[in-house]
Amino acid sequence: MSTFMAKPDQVLRRWLVIDAADQVVGRLAVQVANILRGKHRPEYTPHIDTGEFVIIINAEKIRFTGKKLQTKTYQWYTRYPGGLKVVQARDVMKTHPERILLEAVKRMVPRNKLGRQQMTKLKIYAGASHPHQAQQPVEFKLVP
Repeated sequence: MSTFMAKPDQVLRRWLVIDAADQVVGRLAVQVANILRGKHRPEYTPHIDTGEFVIIINAEKIRFTGKKLQTKTYQWYTRYPGGLKVVQARDVMKTHPERILLEAVKRMVPRNKLGRQQMTKLKIYAGASHPHQAQQPVEFKLVP
């Protein structure tokens, strides 16, 4: 008996639609990251991209637990002296709500070439509509 290793050309990928309305950010991000990596499939292989495409709709209706909406901050550097930028989560929710989920999922996939390839399969939209009807996406029910 030998260990099964999936081949990249043998993996069948589906398109899944996830409704993020009233979902907690971290708990949703964990499940999305596992789907992107393919860990929910029996043919999961760590060094092969066995994940599926994920479309997240209603990103503007996600929620934080506790006081994180007021206290959580996102920061980045502009590569200029004194270029530290800090913005609160409530400000990001007003302007670009899809970035909150993008950053949460991005921090849960591997930080290498494979992780960057898996992140290209994630599509996030603030509203309830998306332009991927041609791919015939299937609604995915999250595990509570």
